[in-house]
Amino acid sequence: MSKKYVIIVDDDPDLVETVSMMLENKGYEVGKAYDGIEGEEAIKKRRPDVLILDVMMPRKNGYQLCKELKSNKWTSDIPIILLTAVGEAVPTTTYSHAEGMAVEAEDFIPKPVDAATLVEAVERLL
Repeated sequence: MSKKYVIIVDDDPDLVETVSMMLENKGYEVGKAYDGIEGEEAIKKRRPDVLILDVMMPRKNGYQLCKELKSNKWTSDIPIILLTAVGEAVPTTTYSHAEGMAVEAEDFIPKPVDAATLVEAVERLL
């Protein structure tokens, strides 16, 4: 049986590295991307078993990418965990709670995120 493949898309390199190491230590293969466009390209190269997706990112935000993936037949069943600091950022950004409700992610985890909590969410979705 092949290893489960998880892609982490977040513009915080420290978070990406920390979570990657924890997932790899649990036997997962991990792909990394640092904005929505890189994430989209990574998914086209290799379809993940689970996707961890930050909401507030440059070039393409997590809401946009999640919505596109959920409306595409080839990617609609990929479990997506959205990482979001939107609750704190709503007053100062163009992000909204309504956008979060409109996308069909399987889980939402607030930032700052505990890496162990995130790994548990991945295991639960698999």
